[in-house]
Amino acid sequence: MAAAGARPRRWRLIGGILVLLIVALAALWWRIANPPLPPLIIPGNQPAQTAWDQWGATAGGTRYTDAGQIVPGNAMHLKVAWRYSTGELGRRPESMLADSTSETTPILAAGSLVTCTPFARVIALDPATGREKWVFDPKIDPNFKLPDQYICRGISQWRDATLPPTAPCATRIVLATVDMRLIAIDAVSGRTCAGFGTGGTVRIDPGPVHHLGEVKLAGPAAISGDSIVVGTMVLDNVRSAAPRGIIRAFDARSGREIWTFDPIPQEGGSDRDWMGNSRRTTGAANVWSVIAADPALNMVYLPTSSASPDYYGGLRPGDNRHANSVVALDARTGRLVWAQQLIHHDVWDYDTPAQPTLIDIDRGGTRIPALVQPTKQGYVFVFDRRTGRPLFPIDEVPVPQGGAPGEWLSPTQPRPRLPRPIAPQSISSDQAWGFTPWDRGKCRDLIAKYRSEGLFTPVGLKGTITYPAASGGANWGGGAVDPQRQIFYINTTRVASVITLKPRGSGAGGSVKVTKTEDVSPMAGTPYEVKREWLLSPWGAPCTPPPWGGLTAIDLRTGRTLWDRPLGTINHEVPVPLPFDLNQGTPNIGGPVATRGGVLFVAATMDRYLRAIEMATGREIWRDRLPGGSQTTPMSYMANGRQYVVIASGQHMWFQTPRSDEIIAYALPVKSAP
Repeated sequence: MAAAGARPRRWRLIGGILVLLIVALAALWWRIANPPLPPLIIPGNQPAQTAWDQWGATAGGTRYTDAGQIVPGNAMHLKVAWRYSTGELGRRPESMLADSTSETTPILAAGSLVTCTPFARVIALDPATGREKWVFDPKIDPNFKLPDQYICRGISQWRDATLPPTAPCATRIVLATVDMRLIAIDAVSGRTCAGFGTGGTVRIDPGPVHHLGEVKLAGPAAISGDSIVVGTMVLDNVRSAAPRGIIRAFDARSGREIWTFDPIPQEGGSDRDWMGNSRRTTGAANVWSVIAADPALNMVYLPTSSASPDYYGGLRPGDNRHANSVVALDARTGRLVWAQQLIHHDVWDYDTPAQPTLIDIDRGGTRIPALVQPTKQGYVFVFDRRTGRPLFPIDEVPVPQGGAPGEWLSPTQPRPRLPRPIAPQSISSDQAWGFTPWDRGKCRDLIAKYRSEGLFTPVGLKGTITYPAASGGANWGGGAVDPQRQIFYINTTRVASVITLKPRGSGAGGSVKVTKTEDVSPMAGTPYEVKREWLLSPWGAPCTPPPWGGLTAIDLRTGRTLWDRPLGTINHEVPVPLPFDLNQGTPNIGGPVATRGGVLFVAATMDRYLRAIEMATGREIWRDRLPGGSQTTPMSYMANGRQYVVIASGQHMWFQTPRSDEIIAYALPVKSAP
């Protein structure tokens, strides 16, 4: 009996051991599959405060911060530190909200975090808590109809060196509004500076316009010395004789206009300017993006757009200088110092889209003040910012010819030898992409249908594939630099579009017609209308191979590409949740931010994530999904000894992202007492 009773106990013991072994193996598997987070490491010797003076961190658009508390070893611990609602969703009618886009990046000024909403309300917050300090509302007219969008990409600041820091308006917030006002606001109180213009406001005359909103201010002003320099956004493709793309400078104290500069010179009595460009019906060449400044050299650098209209140049023969250029001016006088044209006679809407990035580059034992300019067509140009001399050779290469009847085309276009292009520039039918053989075949047929001979294939009546599309390559977000390692980080969109000219008929419209898949613009004054549509499969996916969005690191000393990674997932487009990422990349708008801690922050994508990227490798470390659109550029700073990463989340018209009116700050958790 004793032996019989021992057997069940033995089996129970063995069974218990087996259960424990299974549990242990399961725990081991779980630990391998889900490794523990590394310990929270907060580096010492951090400054208590750091600066972020202008929209791009500095006047030169470095988008870099000396804050280094967040490093690759602890970035996965980031949590929301505070959030603030601007209240715009509750205070605006549907008609205004539908026409608004959020692209703002805050700045630090007079101890506050200051930002603007798409409707130009300026808000000052406590940088460490998000507590509201003051709000200034310029009261944009709700009946002010825009054919494009309500937008405020950012604000600027100017410090009066002749006044004590505590004096009223010693630090001024400079606000540019869509209804063509330039407003100076005291950074401490939020009240306007009475000595600037009339009661703190300068009203800018846009010149002859077809309608309100054809010309507007959207980007932050550039500040150099005592000069405030602004460009304008001119509505594309409505008419050939579009408004002129004049850049204006104002005295920062009085608001007095001190100079103007027209990128396409309007001199003499003939129908051609002094450079041989036609000016019969040529306008635009404006700066809708962000101007960079070098206060030490007292120079400003303009990224100019294409001449009007974008897709037909038969009425504007010649290179159309200084459209599609980087133009360097003396900030005090507006005198032209140098200019480099990046596209001759643009007929693809390849505006120079981004703020030039200013960085000093070591070359042959010499430190060169440099300028880095990314482009929509996927090139990165690097110049000596004093003289405009290219730091990597630029070749004039033959490009396809044979445009629409009446068109004038440049036989060559500039191409830098280095860095290599940051986006694909050609697509053939055998490169068509699809999820299945069926949709790939449809894309193959679609590509074969249109003219596609690589970059700069002329636009015509058959339909031309432009790759990258006019949305980029690079766009207005620009790049960020690590000034110590002299590395440039840039995000790009990598999709194609189809551009087709249509002979103008008697029923041609006078305004842009937009649907979900295409838009038709009148280009009044030319023989053609233009239709623009994405190159998509029947399922709505790009016909070009993924990744459809990317992030690239470039060594500016050598021009070598260090790494290139997809940016964004398409999991949000999949009808069922997936336990893994479809890292196909997505189109993106907005830029990255580099930090001393070796972590890059970027949002911009259609999947609404803010991401932390290891700058050395491109590896994603952390991400958090935003409540609304993510088509903004984040910023980062130290306040009271703690590093914050701040981003605005809101709707973007192009991407049809969800609405939000929040400013969100992330930080590492505060270490609890032992």
